[in-house]
Amino acid sequence: MSPPTPAIGTIRVFDTPATLAESGAKFLCDRAERSRGRFVVNLSGGSTPKRLYEALAVPTLLKRFPWDRTHFVFGDERFVPPDDPDSNAHMATEALFARAPVPPDNIHRVPTVGVTPEQAAEEYQRTLVWLYGGDVLVPDRPLFDVTFLGVGDDGHTASLIPGQPVLHERTRWVAPVAHGRPEVRITMTYPALESSRAVVFLLTGEGKRAILDRLLSGDDTVPAGKLRPHGETLWFADRAAAGRWAG
Repeated sequence: MSPPTPAIGTIRVFDTPATLAESGAKFLCDRAERSRGRFVVNLSGGSTPKRLYEALAVPTLLKRFPWDRTHFVFGDERFVPPDDPDSNAHMATEALFARAPVPPDNIHRVPTVGVTPEQAAEEYQRTLVWLYGGDVLVPDRPLFDVTFLGVGDDGHTASLIPGQPVLHERTRWVAPVAHGRPEVRITMTYPALESSRAVVFLLTGEGKRAILDRLLSGDDTVPAGKLRPHGETLWFADRAAAGRWAG
């Protein structure tokens, strides 16, 4: 019996988290190689993305990847010092940046020291405007080439947290999220995240099966289900997370 068809996007199912990470890294490398000019990657935090970043730092991909013209940004960040273990940028540095020849100026971290959360969001938006070359997002000219996202059990993605005002933000590209989690977050909003040639959701483990099933079935009552990228929507899941969608 064939698996059902997702309401939005395309699902790719992998046998294990390791094969998902390896395939995700190759996917990114292939996209970057085929691109021309500046290539902008929007990174996510979490254990599954970490494995993908580590898989990207293997010798074969390190040699192929166009590091010199690739820029890395962060879809969200905890408002903690940059060396804090909970920092998404810190994780990405350990998993990838410390092992790959990324020009330091091509890594754009969310500022979290010497600024308020509101100032951090404003400063990071200015960074994105500079990368984009304008302050008005045009549908046929995406801000990002690839955006990686995770999904929480409650359906949040980036730091678009259920019940928070940021879910209704359609003007700013970046906003602080003061409530809903133990620490303040800085997150990209829907307009910024949707301005992507490809949005890739990464989900592994049986614990993600229920929320993935809801999203693939078209549930738009949770934050991740409200995202409508201008480009492709891809779901990378291992068999444990995919459940009935694996066929």
